[in-house]
Amino acid sequence: MKGISHFVTGVAIATFFPEIVSLAREGSLLPVLGGIGGILPDTLDFKLARYFEQYDVEIDPGPEPDAAAIAGRVAAAMRTAYESGQPQNVALHTVRLGADLWRQYVIRFDPAQNQVGVRIGPVVNTGQVPFPGTEPPGAEEVRVTVGVPMVHTYDAENRVDIFSGPSFKFERIGDQLHVHFLDWHRRWSHSLTLATLLGLGVAALTALGEWLSHGTLSRLPLWAGLAFGLGFAGHVLEDQLGFMGSNLFYPFTRRRAIGLRILRSGDPIPNLLTVWVSAALIVLNLDRFSAAPQLDPPVYLLLAVALPLFILGGLYQLQRLGKAEEKEALQQGEMVSETQETDPTGL
Repeated sequence: MKGISHFVTGVAIATFFPEIVSLAREGSLLPVLGGIGGILPDTLDFKLARYFEQYDVEIDPGPEPDAAAIAGRVAAAMRTAYESGQPQNVALHTVRLGADLWRQYVIRFDPAQNQVGVRIGPVVNTGQVPFPGTEPPGAEEVRVTVGVPMVHTYDAENRVDIFSGPSFKFERIGDQLHVHFLDWHRRWSHSLTLATLLGLGVAALTALGEWLSHGTLSRLPLWAGLAFGLGFAGHVLEDQLGFMGSNLFYPFTRRRAIGLRILRSGDPIPNLLTVWVSAALIVLNLDRFSAAPQLDPPVYLLLAVALPLFILGGLYQLQRLGKAEEKEALQQGEMVSETQETDPTGL
């Protein structure tokens, strides 16, 4: 999900507590604290974790990328990881040709054939729109045999074109080589364990501030901790609806749990629905916890929540069942949303 979706989700979760709504009515920013918790996991990753990641191999194709050379280096890293038993982190850099021009290339992992393939694509702009006729003459996919049994935990085909490129971690588990996409993302930062600890930490800091300033303690620290911790947890659970998944109980678990694959984080319809439903629930909660509620909850939920979910959710499923090129566009939207060098909060 985009940052704005996670933020509004965190605010919506906070409004399910009448005490928080009551405090907000008096000027408290506790619902906003839930939104901050909602955007924190990706902020930790994109503003911190990614810069501490160490790569064993960095592949910079240069202005005239060679498909065979790229495929060969990736395959070599995969064999090294399998034969040595030591994971290999490989970063693939993009090919920037100008301020708004990029050379696209595609890397494909084929477990059935134990091969990795690379194809040099057209020149695209930052909007990922290709320029017709810019494909290299005779550009075909070059395949290199890895020679080891592999399992890819994300999409088999990945297009590399704009901003920063993707990275892959090759790790031998048993007799198979697992291909992990963006291994630095959604690890310790996307944990329900961390959500709990941060919620407790926010509660403790709020209690300390309240004690130092007033000499007494109220229930405010409890609501502050709940708002922040649940907003954080809401982000983690929303991400679990996608493909990449999260490391749900770090440090008790060491790997990401595969997502439910219901949607992709970069898709516009799921993000629109998330913001719409969250906003609708905020309005409902503000109304039902007011002195004189005006809405009929069953009718409101039917019209403002269930109906949009049915209509837009149905359109989204039809979109996912569409043509192959449409599926590739959806995949690339996900990939760019996870790797682009922009503010992950989306705010």
